[in-house]
Formats: sequence, structure tokens, C-alpha cells
Amino acid sequence: MNKVDGIISEANLAAYCPNLSKWPTIWHYEDRDLIPGEGIVAVFKPFLLHLLSQGLTRKTLNMHRDNLWLLGGEIIRDLHQELRLRRRPAYELVTSAVDGGEGPLLYGCTSEQEQRSFDSTCKKLYKFLSTS
Repeated sequence: MNKVDGIISEANLAAYCPNLSKWPTIWHYEDRDLIPGEGIVAVFKPFLLHLLSQGLTRKTLNMHRDNLWLLGGEIIRDLHQELRLRRRPAYELVTSAVDGGEGPLLYGCTSEQEQRSFDSTCKKLYKFLSTS
């Protein structure tokens, strides 16, 4: 990744997550999901930039990116199951979802390994949010 004065550029993020701005549209069930989805992406973005700055392998970066995408979808799903969550800011939705360093149980999870991978990303995100 190219660094400009030690900082990962937006171009690097765009190459790493070319459809990041479309995640809210992909996650949404109805139009009112778009605003919380955009807020979730705004919470994820500094973490994605942080991951890029760590010099992780492409495989590891892709795993974390894909797991964040899953987490956003799970949070939007939760908004439909618990309507009171809609009043909470996106940052609180994300921190609540990864509270304690584990993510929620994945809907339709196919293996224990998939859940462990997801939880490892959630743990990294929790640590990042706790220290930011």
C-alpha cells in the first residue's frame, strides 16, 4: 500500500474496498436502513484504514473486510428485530454488537471456523474502538 507521509490514502481504501459506499444499499431491507448503514460505514472506515496501515497480508485484510461487511448486515438485521435500536447512533450500534470482543452469532453461519474468523475481526474492531 502506498503511504503518503505515513498515512494510508483514500485511494488505498478505495482499492481495498471498492464498493464500500454501496454497503448500506446492499444491506438495506427498506429505505430507512440506508442512514444507519451509512453511519455504520462511517464507523468502519477508520478501522479499515487502520488495518491497511498494519502491513497485513492481502488474505488477512480481505478476511477482515469481508467480516466487517457481515457485521454491518447483522446490525441492520438487528434493527428489524428490535425496533428500539433505530433510535441509537451508529457508533453505539457497532460498539454494542462487538461488546466484549465477540461479534453476534452469524445468521446462516455454515461453520464454527467462519464464526471464529468473524469473532476475531470483531475483537480487533472492539479493541480499536476502545482505544480510539
